[in-house]
Amino acid sequence: MNFTSNAKYEEIASLINRYHAIRQHSVNLIAELSAEDCQLQAMADVSPSKWHLAHTTWFFETFLLTQQQAQYQVFDSAFKVLFNSYYNGIGDQYSRASRGALSRPSLESVLGYRRYVDNAVLEFLNQTIHVSKEIADIIELGLNHEQQHQELMLMDIKYNFSINPLFPHYYDKNNNPVAVSQSQVSELNFVPFSQQIIDIGAADSDFSYDNERPKHQVFIQPFRFANRLIANGEYLAFMQSGGYQNPEYWLSDGWAQINKTHQTAPLYWHKINNEWFEFTLHGLQPLALAEPVTHITFYEASAYAHYCNARLPTEFEWEYAAAHTLEDQFKQSNSANSTAPVIEQLTEHCWQWTNSAYLPYPGFKPIAGVAGEYNGKFMANQMVLRGGCKFTPKNHLRLTYRNFYYPHQAWMRSGIRLAKD
Repeated sequence: MNFTSNAKYEEIASLINRYHAIRQHSVNLIAELSAEDCQLQAMADVSPSKWHLAHTTWFFETFLLTQQQAQYQVFDSAFKVLFNSYYNGIGDQYSRASRGALSRPSLESVLGYRRYVDNAVLEFLNQTIHVSKEIADIIELGLNHEQQHQELMLMDIKYNFSINPLFPHYYDKNNNPVAVSQSQVSELNFVPFSQQIIDIGAADSDFSYDNERPKHQVFIQPFRFANRLIANGEYLAFMQSGGYQNPEYWLSDGWAQINKTHQTAPLYWHKINNEWFEFTLHGLQPLALAEPVTHITFYEASAYAHYCNARLPTEFEWEYAAAHTLEDQFKQSNSANSTAPVIEQLTEHCWQWTNSAYLPYPGFKPIAGVAGEYNGKFMANQMVLRGGCKFTPKNHLRLTYRNFYYPHQAWMRSGIRLAKD
């Protein structure tokens, strides 16, 4: 028996299975949507589901098939422009704000495009004797890229449906059952952490984006980290105490924004007959007071922190506290007498704003080649969020993950974690 050949076969078979599962999940997300639903684009920041399905396919066609297979024939040469998001090294892009105007190609054509590219990728892998590191890296990047877009698809569907006065439901019976709301919120405590020099960033041995590397040391001052996220009921108390009318709590840019937009509540909150409701993927629901507040801008998160005489954590404090939590959980599982403090809701509810600007780590190097435009070019004027959210595929989460958005944005599922000095 050739054990080396068997190992290579198992490696390729595992990659094929993972590729198929992740790609199929994207299609599953639109299983209950109509072609009209998949065409919606309610604002420039979001994209139609149809565009997400095509763009993630364009990624594999552009960065894998056309680079590794000389005989590969592109599905449609026009797609090079239509579904290029922001890769200037590839060429021109169709206007992001106008993606919803692309009635053609049809949803059926886009799904055909996915099948065409998937068949080509699987044929390529089945014929490959050995998957080189270069090929494995681009497939791994493509699959993680697809998972990012699966999260974005749900966020975008939610926003696109939210402007409809019928408050339509999004049905995803297999992957998004209706969540059972918490009946009460636990006491808010702050867990102390001592002064340390700590390692921050991802190890080279595991997959990570280039913006999570290289691992480096950071000096941390003593700080305290909230044991849980801020709940809807707590944020409602901030609103009822005049939080949106008091400039004392707000950064200057945030104060300018809420006055310009006349904002007095989080995105998706609606006051009907003196009762608060929240638009969700399951339609309009009574506001669940014990659930974490979500779809909050950085400005709102910062204002709430000032209201509480607290602050937002830095991204390094967040990673340090989260890593210690996992370590403590491991210790508790091996000791019935452990009294280690519990920090909850790190990844499963919402991305958490930090007080850290999105900047490169010391020694940052983008991915080689055109794919290197993936993260580095956005390192200006954005803030880092940490954790993960309800819409993030579970095997896409890691504690070193650096998400980033502009301070005024809230359509992504973002929330509030407090810290204190």
